[in-house]
Amino acid sequence: MKPPQGEEEDEERLRQRKLEEALEVKSLRRIISAYLNYPEAAEEDVKRYERSFRKLSSSHKALLSHYPLKFQSLRRCISINSFFIINMLQAFEPPLDMSHDVDDCGCSHFEQPPNDMNVCSHESAAASGSCCSKPDEACCGEPSNMMSKPADCLAPNEEVDTEGCLGSDTGSCLAGRENYKMTSECCSNHVSDSNGNVPSSHHDWLDPSLQLRVPMVDVDKVRCIIRNIVRDWAAEGQKERDQCYKPILEELNSLFPDRSNESPPTCLVPGAGLGRLALEISCLGFVSQGNEFSYYMMICSSFILNQTETAGEWTIYPWIHSNCNSLSDSDQLRPVSIPDIHPASAGITEGFSMCGGDFVEVYSDPSQVGVWDAVVTCFFIDTAHNIVEYIEIISRILKDGGVWINLGPLLYHFADVYGQEDEMSIELSLEDVKRVALNYGFEVEKESTIETTYTTNPRAMMQNRYFPAFWTMRKKSVEKHST
Repeated sequence: MKPPQGEEEDEERLRQRKLEEALEVKSLRRIISAYLNYPEAAEEDVKRYERSFRKLSSSHKALLSHYPLKFQSLRRCISINSFFIINMLQAFEPPLDMSHDVDDCGCSHFEQPPNDMNVCSHESAAASGSCCSKPDEACCGEPSNMMSKPADCLAPNEEVDTEGCLGSDTGSCLAGRENYKMTSECCSNHVSDSNGNVPSSHHDWLDPSLQLRVPMVDVDKVRCIIRNIVRDWAAEGQKERDQCYKPILEELNSLFPDRSNESPPTCLVPGAGLGRLALEISCLGFVSQGNEFSYYMMICSSFILNQTETAGEWTIYPWIHSNCNSLSDSDQLRPVSIPDIHPASAGITEGFSMCGGDFVEVYSDPSQVGVWDAVVTCFFIDTAHNIVEYIEIISRILKDGGVWINLGPLLYHFADVYGQEDEMSIELSLEDVKRVALNYGFEVEKESTIETTYTTNPRAMMQNRYFPAFWTMRKKSVEKHST
């Protein structure tokens, strides 16, 4: 007997929901596996350097006799980076049941790399080694269960010497699959210290049996994240933050001089990355929400925002993955301490949060209409498939009289995606961007050009420079716009 139509629809919805959950789990496993594959991939790089060195003649080797010690030092740096990654993953609380059986999800197309092209697409090819990107959506958890630091790791700011060698097998060399597509949702990811009552979790989802092999392009995104940590959370990134974030913060401070604790202005930061700009805006006295599309970013930002206990708690080696344009081995092997501030002690305003998900999907919701006093976009608007849609949504979610502050280039992230006929990329000139904004009720109050770099090694011989547009636009009131 055939079930009633209503029951058939319910069964179909249930089947579709299970399929989507399986896809999400499979995709998140791939992202986690990219992190876990980092030490093995980095070790392969060192082995490649060693193979090239062995091919030298004896006389040439004699001129580079320090190289074997450099290779040992690289392995030690990789081990310490891997230890940071393992601690970060141990602290991560997945929003999904990672033991979900995905073998029968019917997704045979997962050999394609994820369409997540934003993680480090503003970096130069020389810096990043590839064009990295963002998966579909994310929801940050409240992490817990930190690992203790091993005795053989370096203390913060300790230079790597050329004696001794830690193995590069810290953690598991695992793998995973495809980018995920989660239901858009926000999580109140307030900064808190490690004394919060967070239940400890069993990390069965880190079991190697649940992991699959990932392509190298995914591991390259992890290297991009390590460089992004410097930009947002290291003293060495202060120059870039002053170039990019300081003009925005000064503009917000000027435009909202009468901020009150009782009714603070609201500010949205799409493309918040690792969360530093959103946190700085909160510290100015705004109700600040960062929105981020990349789970690579969200896992890392949640760890730094929620789990770090002191400034300089961790040491990473962000520059070890490129031998190009180095002034010296000591520059390449230099450590960076993170974070440069303790986020929980930074003076944030109540209501600070990070929201995971696709900007278009999350903020197209009717509940977002006219909610925000300010929208800040920094190196973000060119991440769009359709920049017109971005501008339309920014206008819609701003209050009448609200301001849109933007700083960034127009390096459209999907402009060079070849061979995918269904891939959309609308690539406007700056003149057309401003014309579209005018159509959606914006008036330009201030504009200039800012010179800056992006996740650049400040001691490298090559540093790509941007001259991005910086503007403040105000959304006209309904009455003014209608005239």
